[in-house]
This record gives sequence, C-alpha cells and structure tokens, in this order.
Amino acid sequence: MEYKGDMIANLQTLPQLAIPKGIKLKRALPCDGEAILAFVKEHFGQGWIGEVNAALYQSPPTAFIATEDGKLIGFACYDATARAFFGPTGVDQNQRGRGVGAALLVRTLQAMRDVGYGYAIIGWVGDAAKFYEKTVNAQFIPGGTPERSVYSRLIRM
Repeated sequence: MEYKGDMIANLQTLPQLAIPKGIKLKRALPCDGEAILAFVKEHFGQGWIGEVNAALYQSPPTAFIATEDGKLIGFACYDATARAFFGPTGVDQNQRGRGVGAALLVRTLQAMRDVGYGYAIIGWVGDAAKFYEKTVNAQFIPGGTPERSVYSRLIRM
C-alpha cells in the first residue's frame, strides 16, 4: 500500500447518514475496549491499537462501532492521533461493500462537527483515497505527505 498523504474534508457539507439495514452504529464504551482492541488487532494488526485505545478512553469516547446481530464488524475514531484527525477506521473484510464504512465515516465526521470542528483531516491516506473523495469530497492537502505530517513524529516511520 502506498501512502499518499493527508486529506481534508469539509464538515459543513457532509452527505446524509445512511445506515445499512441490520447495522447498528453507536459510540463505543470504554468497558467494550478489550473486545474492540481484539477486533482491531485481529483484522488490522497491532499498528492501530495505540490510536484506538486513545480514542476509547477519552470522555466521551471518540470511537464509534458498527455491529450486526451483536457482532462487531467495524470501527472509526477521531482525535486519536491528533486533534481534528479522523481515523483509524476499518471494516471486517467480509462486510465491505455494504456501506458500513461510509456510515461509520459520516457518523464520526458528524460527531466532529458537533463538537465544533469545521474540517477533518484524514491522516496518512493510501488506497482509500477514492473512497474518501467519493463519500465526503475529501481532497489531498498540498504538502501533507506523511513525512511532513503529524506522523513524522512517529518513532519509526
């Protein structure tokens, strides 16, 4: 996966939230933290655990989850890496193409707008760029490459 850089989305022009039939979106609860972190580790690896953990233990949590029949199938976070940053986010590979990721994206960006953000930065975008462009009209930030972004402070990039 090639990382192209950071994107920005205008929170004043979000599309209407469309939740797929049978899916529940809800703000995560810290008491579900272990299950959420296990899901993230199983489906997306260790790399996002720190960010998701940070989102889970803010007050209120800045993480949302998607469930179907009581089973966790996706998540999205904001203010995890830095203020005004959306992500990380992910949907179980077997559940993709149903609109779950778009619903999580829009719901999370609505929450960001509701607390006063005008724009959201979608950090370190790679293959998902077209998804963000199509879903919320996000655009790449000129010069927003990972080595010139907040991610340049990572121990190892």
